[in-house]
Amino acid sequence: MAENQPATGAAAPQATAGGKIRLREYETLFLVKPDVADEGIERIKERIRAAVSKDGGKVIKFTNWGKKKTAFVVAKQPRAVYIHCDYLGNPGIVSEVERLLTISDDVSKYLSHHVADDIDPETRPVEPDAKLAGDADDRPRPEGEAAVPERTERPERSERGPRPERDFEGEESA
Repeated sequence: MAENQPATGAAAPQATAGGKIRLREYETLFLVKPDVADEGIERIKERIRAAVSKDGGKVIKFTNWGKKKTAFVVAKQPRAVYIHCDYLGNPGIVSEVERLLTISDDVSKYLSHHVADDIDPETRPVEPDAKLAGDADDRPRPEGEAAVPERTERPERSERGPRPERDFEGEESA
């Protein structure tokens, strides 16, 4: 084993000629099952934070996009909580984050993306976590408001008057 490699098997942080550490920027989007409480989501986020910081990286921000309808049924659920994570780390950190998401029973899907190379971690401040509103179906309704608006009654056919004349191609109107 090379002397400059840590014993964990992860790559050492890259240092430039000036001695500054440079990391790569990644983002991971993962879907959490819709019945998971906020405490369960926080546990997943803390595991990711611990893994990234253990490797010498830095979590920039978690954004909870809320509960949304998925394009197709995922893990027998038509909806999921979307969580987006921006972080800095070495190339091996993505596999560790994805490993943590794979072993979590609450996560149904994930996707990671390499955003940029050669980022100075001191130039990227840690931002507070954000939580956005989900779909309109999940927002609490004011008391007395129905999920589907009530239908208004249409007047009877005899009360509406005669139908307007239609002119179809090839037919003359009378």
